[in-house]
Amino acid sequence: MGRYMGDNQPDKQEQVLSGLSNMNDMNDMNSGALGEKMGIEFLEATPQRLVARMPVAGNTQPFGLLHGGASVVLAETIGSIGANLHAGEGRIAVGLEINATHHRAARSGFVTGTATALSLGSTLASYEVVVTDDDGNRVCTSRITCLIRATPPGA
Repeated sequence: MGRYMGDNQPDKQEQVLSGLSNMNDMNDMNSGALGEKMGIEFLEATPQRLVARMPVAGNTQPFGLLHGGASVVLAETIGSIGANLHAGEGRIAVGLEINATHHRAARSGFVTGTATALSLGSTLASYEVVVTDDDGNRVCTSRITCLIRATPPGA
């Protein structure tokens, strides 16, 4: 399962994904990573559908609007987690392609990203991620595709 010969320690990916029994575990996984710095909080997570939110405050461009890159970070974070949940033990998903269309500005509160699986295969996983503001207005639409492969040794 992606281990060095003679190594009985679980891979980092196995440790992370096998311990995700609730949303607190999912949010703790972001500790020290970009998701934590952006304030991303998971609300729901299955391989088919994931929901997470992120504060606008602290993630803005100089004019006080949500930075478009922040929406993309939210989309890639939830899509990548979904793909890794789908990949299963001994496999890892890595981002292959992402795009985003920004529809409107968000100035305050939170934005919520909802990732819905478009295709979950043995080598690729694709998600549509819709980012909305607190009023339910669509802020961004993104699509992410991840490559699924065997977990490399030490990953």
